[in-house]
Amino acid sequence: MWFNFVVGVQPALTIVLIVLGAGFLVANARLILEYVRFLRRRRGALLIWPSPKPPYYGLALAIGVVLGFLVFYKLVVLRRQAFGEGMMFLYYAYLLPLNLRIRRGFYEDGIWADQSFIPYNEVGGISWREGEHQVTLIVISRLRTLARHLAVPLENYSAARRLLREKIANHDIHFMGTGLDLGEHDEREEV
Repeated sequence: MWFNFVVGVQPALTIVLIVLGAGFLVANARLILEYVRFLRRRRGALLIWPSPKPPYYGLALAIGVVLGFLVFYKLVVLRRQAFGEGMMFLYYAYLLPLNLRIRRGFYEDGIWADQSFIPYNEVGGISWREGEHQVTLIVISRLRTLARHLAVPLENYSAARRLLREKIANHDIHFMGTGLDLGEHDEREEV
């Protein structure tokens, strides 16, 4: 009876792992693409700093190690496919730490926020939120209805404000057309 239950569950589990693997394949491709974009842009870095480690980073690495053992066991001992587990292993063990190598901050052509890159010509608004150990720059996109956050270390706060003022003065960041413009507004005051 137990054997029949396990045999019946096995195909369903295989399908679930393949679907999970497909989802992680998309996530892995996205992280690889982001890292390649970073490699192209890093020569144009103006003011950057290391990415903060996400909460539970150690747990994510532990999951990667466990998945590595599981993939090895399935491939070598059981001689079965391990697509889903392999994609999850790649994500947790390699690509998540690789993503931390992307330096957040300001580049010649845009701002690398905590989640993605925003070209200066897409910036529709900015705001600062001050915290105890860091300041957060909130960047509002003019093309998408979303805001991105960039955690700025306190030691880089004044340099970041100065850099934003320069980008606004050079018209790399342009706020006109994002509200009621009566012609008497200095865009540099937005910083």
